[in-house]
Amino acid sequence: MRYGAAMNQDMIDLPVRRLGLGEPGDTELTRGIPVEAPVSIEVGGIGYAVMMATPADLEDYAIGFALGEGLIETPGQIGRVDAHPLEGGWALRIWLPPERNALALERARKRVSESSCGLCGIENIEEVLRPLPPVTARITTARDAIAAALAALHDHQPLGRATGAVHAAAFCSPAGAILLAREDVGRHNALDKLIGALAREGIDPATGFILLSARCSYELVEKTVRAGCPMLVTISAPTSLAATRAVQAGLTLVTLARADSALVVSDPHGMIV
Repeated sequence: MRYGAAMNQDMIDLPVRRLGLGEPGDTELTRGIPVEAPVSIEVGGIGYAVMMATPADLEDYAIGFALGEGLIETPGQIGRVDAHPLEGGWALRIWLPPERNALALERARKRVSESSCGLCGIENIEEVLRPLPPVTARITTARDAIAAALAALHDHQPLGRATGAVHAAAFCSPAGAILLAREDVGRHNALDKLIGALAREGIDPATGFILLSARCSYELVEKTVRAGCPMLVTISAPTSLAATRAVQAGLTLVTLARADSALVVSDPHGMIV
């Protein structure tokens, strides 16, 4: 696989005035804020989607996005990824072999546009709710491992610490060690970047669990399942569709994970001991 030049920009400094409310006095200061920009995704020269994202780790994002969309089955099916700055945004170009391009064209015909909601442009409900592959991977983990991963997540969020305005997705070993993490203004994008980074590093998602600093929406459940990961932990509550899809696929789902407790929505294989 060949990649274009990596051009990352994740944060800018913004002059602001701190307004005294509960205490007197104003202060002029500089605050770091995350970059949010339109990223135009092209597959085989076809305009496929426009996502609002943080333009960092775009190669990881391209791989994770293509895997999540079902455009590829393995990272090796991507021939090249090019990332180019444009006026007001970025172009992310993914090049596939001819047989995969045909699939991308068919999927592109079903889209009008794309946004972080994950639904815009999909033609019908059946397409949204198409069956997920069953989760076949198994791990054994413990509540102490979940607690350890939660406690360590802050140390893997440099952009989050600097700005307080981005999501993080982390891959954890069954013992709770964070092996890899990615950040983005969009929770879906952060997960795509993580999945792409795992693929590039040769780490099998089946060997651990994913931890997200986000609300558990159905798209995050689906991306986790399609990546082949057996367990998802989120710090916020799930939606009804997320819970339903997790149960249907056999995904172990843990939500509202905090230092003192967590809610196990689904654990069909008894992986949490």
